[in-house]
Amino acid sequence: MLYQQLYQAISADIASRAAKIKLLICDVDGVFSDGRIYLGNQGEELKAFHTRDGYGIKALRQANIEVAVITGRTSSLVEQRMRALTVPYIFQGQENKTAAFKELLQQLQLSADHVAYIGDDLADWEVMQHCGLAIAVQDAHPYLQQYAHLKTSLPGGFGAVREICDLLLIAQGKFMQFSGSST
Repeated sequence: MLYQQLYQAISADIASRAAKIKLLICDVDGVFSDGRIYLGNQGEELKAFHTRDGYGIKALRQANIEVAVITGRTSSLVEQRMRALTVPYIFQGQENKTAAFKELLQQLQLSADHVAYIGDDLADWEVMQHCGLAIAVQDAHPYLQQYAHLKTSLPGGFGAVREICDLLLIAQGKFMQFSGSST
């Protein structure tokens, strides 16, 4: 399988799980970003987002794989970035991520085995344990790494989201079908 040549070897079980995914849910801090929050002298908040992750998200959307973010924090930067990537489901300020997860399942009429979730810390585990494909970024909390179906080869904020986008696209025979640019 091509994915094994791009990032890391994966099992037949992971490939099978990835082939069924219709929705990718991502945490933000520590997944789309490296988890650090920069505060300016005027109180402004800054985060860095990797353009490769943006390309992957846009490719998923073009391949008719839905994308959502569920994050515990609230930030106008996150709203702005996700809107630029055409992510339609943005749940911020979620202390209970499971409620947003259940709302997404109902809204999209999906079962949990059609959902992949990528996270980095313990707040993500409650949702991850119900998903068809639970993914921890390479630098996630050790508990998450231990129980996730897959750990990315790349850390959060440095292409981990793109790595999973590529996995899903390859497993579903849709890799290299995206036409567009990263944002």
